[in-house]
Amino acid sequence: MISAIINRDDVLREIGTEREWDFIVVGGGATGLGTAVEAASRGFRTLLLEAQDFAKATSSRSTKLVHGGVRYLQQGDLKLVLEALRERGRMLRNAPHLAHRRAFVIPAYSLWELPFYGVGLTAYDLLAGREAIGRSRILSSRTAIKALPTVRKEGLKGGILYYDGQFDDARYAIALLRTLFDLGGMALNYTRVTGLIKRNGAVSGIAATEAESGANLVCKAKVVINATGIFSDTLRCLDDPQRKPAVTVSQGTHLVLPREFLPGDSAMMIPKTADGRVLFAIPWHDRVVVGTTDDPVPRPEYDPYAMPKERKFLIDHIERFLGRRPKENEVRSTWSGQRPLVRQEDAASTAAISRDHTILISPSKLVTITGGKWTTYRKMAEDVVNRAAPLGGLAAGSSQTANLRLHGWTTAPEARNDWERVYGADLPLLHSLGENAELNQLLHPRLPFRKAEVVWAVRHEMARTVDDVLSRRTRALFLDAAASIEAAPVVADLIARELGRDENWQKAQIDLFRNLAQAYLWNDAA
Repeated sequence: MISAIINRDDVLREIGTEREWDFIVVGGGATGLGTAVEAASRGFRTLLLEAQDFAKATSSRSTKLVHGGVRYLQQGDLKLVLEALRERGRMLRNAPHLAHRRAFVIPAYSLWELPFYGVGLTAYDLLAGREAIGRSRILSSRTAIKALPTVRKEGLKGGILYYDGQFDDARYAIALLRTLFDLGGMALNYTRVTGLIKRNGAVSGIAATEAESGANLVCKAKVVINATGIFSDTLRCLDDPQRKPAVTVSQGTHLVLPREFLPGDSAMMIPKTADGRVLFAIPWHDRVVVGTTDDPVPRPEYDPYAMPKERKFLIDHIERFLGRRPKENEVRSTWSGQRPLVRQEDAASTAAISRDHTILISPSKLVTITGGKWTTYRKMAEDVVNRAAPLGGLAAGSSQTANLRLHGWTTAPEARNDWERVYGADLPLLHSLGENAELNQLLHPRLPFRKAEVVWAVRHEMARTVDDVLSRRTRALFLDAAASIEAAPVVADLIARELGRDENWQKAQIDLFRNLAQAYLWNDAA
């Protein structure tokens, strides 16, 4: 697979032509990228536009799970569980460099929990059918402790082992971006849609502004799909200012701890906390991610802050189940994401709202897809393209993505560490950049990322800012906020050299990133 350099000027020039696109997809998160790949794989001329960076909001801030959803099984949402289990298998097959199987253990402190959760997880395995990735079983207390060495041992009756998937969300989004280009589609970040163009009352294109050049773009399309997640109602309002809101936003917060809080290969799942939530502690890139919360918030934000009650909830449960309370300097990063939930006026809480997706078609034929979850992104994309194509006079054809290998696909990447696996088949080319002694240096002693990855991100992955590189091309900000702040000047210098930026640009970028990253620091967020 050739890893071509993506020239932003060429993309911008092509977008500015008079051509008519079959599909314009607005939104560069999981749903938008998946939809664009779905459309392009069927041979449609496809353009994706993103107002910020790809996966800037929700899609880089998940709990990193590829799962059917044990909680949804408890809620009786069998349709969603069945769909998600099928899609879990496809994600693991289509991107093995980014998604893999992970063992999970539920610690049981009451004897009744062993058969109760054991039966439920056996049903979970059976629902997966041919997509099953491992058999669940009940563990003795000794075996449970071996799997979770730091679990609270007092009163432990045993555990329940089951298997689910895990991935790197932002890197998966970048793989979708690269796949879109491989299929002949195009995408541009930092390009905000400012209006909808209509002909005879039907949406026939968009008006947009590209942030770096200030260029105003007018792009024609047979179909426009709104896949903007938590911001879906904003674009719907451009179509119809009187529309009723379709999205309820809830927030999930995570803490990142050193690996010693949960050594070994197994993750821990708490199926029901005191207030009825599900909580995970999961090994990820040599750290431990603990999350998540589920609280309603009044408005969508790209960079939401962890609320004090969320932080207290997580810390209290870490102490309760892992035996000790993390010290301030042990919390490496604190970050939050927001979920686009389909509005339900009678829902008792956001946790009770289904994670299924909804497709809305306005009288002007603006197509909106919202709701859903990362694991089902591909099925969401298939569904919306099937519904949208006839609106533009296009033959929908059949989906090609169930077995579509994503960019970088390989089962045996030549990785030197856990992190490097995310580049998959591109690793030899990345390593060739690292033959330059300077570019082979680490960005920071506490981070696994090298300077060559900054250059790679700019040339091949449309990274434009320090935040793009440290938050989503690498995962530095999510793994160690303080180290990422210290690495920011090095990253700014490398990007400036690639893009021809001056010292003023570098200083502004460093200041912007430091201001953003302060909220990820535990002491500053307290």
